[in-house]
Amino acid sequence: MAVDHYENFPVASVLLPRRLRRPVTDIYRFARAADDIADEGNASDAERLAALAAFRAELHRIGAEPGGECRPADVLAPIFAPLAQTIAQYQLPITPFLDLLSAFEQDVSVKRYDDYASLLDYCSRSANPVGRLMLHLYDAATPDNLAQSDAICTGLQLANFWQDVRVDWRKQRIYLPREDLLHHHVTEDDIATCRLTPQWRDLMAFQVERTRALLHSGAPLARRLPGRIGLELRLIVQGGLRILERIERCGYDVFMNRPELGWKDWAVMLWRIR
Repeated sequence: MAVDHYENFPVASVLLPRRLRRPVTDIYRFARAADDIADEGNASDAERLAALAAFRAELHRIGAEPGGECRPADVLAPIFAPLAQTIAQYQLPITPFLDLLSAFEQDVSVKRYDDYASLLDYCSRSANPVGRLMLHLYDAATPDNLAQSDAICTGLQLANFWQDVRVDWRKQRIYLPREDLLHHHVTEDDIATCRLTPQWRDLMAFQVERTRALLHSGAPLARRLPGRIGLELRLIVQGGLRILERIERCGYDVFMNRPELGWKDWAVMLWRIR
């Protein structure tokens, strides 16, 4: 298993309470479909943005008629009809869904990030809304919980970026901030040619440690939330931390050794959450 943001949805998890399996599935279906529009297939940028604009229009329709009947276009009905019911039933805010769409639209047009602040802003829309929606489903969306959830979700997103440097390069994307590349004397040509230099290792060590600090700062939330959601979240946090360890163990060579979690890693993670 790799750490991928939407794979961290506990859609089929035995730890997810039965009553929440449908709403979580409805949210996941929306996020996965929109993400695929931005990333998959051979559509032009204009076609991708037009398809995401149709998603945005349906969200505005739901927001304008809370609790009312949603009549999405036929092709979108399997996504938005159940989503509208879930939003109404659980009184979910529309903003996280719109934030996700904003991030997917950004994926189409933005391929580089000048600084860490810009990358965090992207993560605040591409990753954090998922955790926020989960907290709303569990009726636990307090300010402290939301802040720590944001730290976990951003940390998971960053861990995914660091394990997928080569994958993202093939999509013409670099999530490593330009300011960090310059500071550590790493060039885009180093990434293109998979050049494993001391400077590259220093850069990745810096990113791994910064990401680990984020995950640790949000980890108390997993201990504070009761029951299954707390256990699920502890496993998710440990998954992110374990990926960072795997990056370190391979000498930061994510070009040829994309870290993924196997059964031995799961055994370690289960031991750590006791």
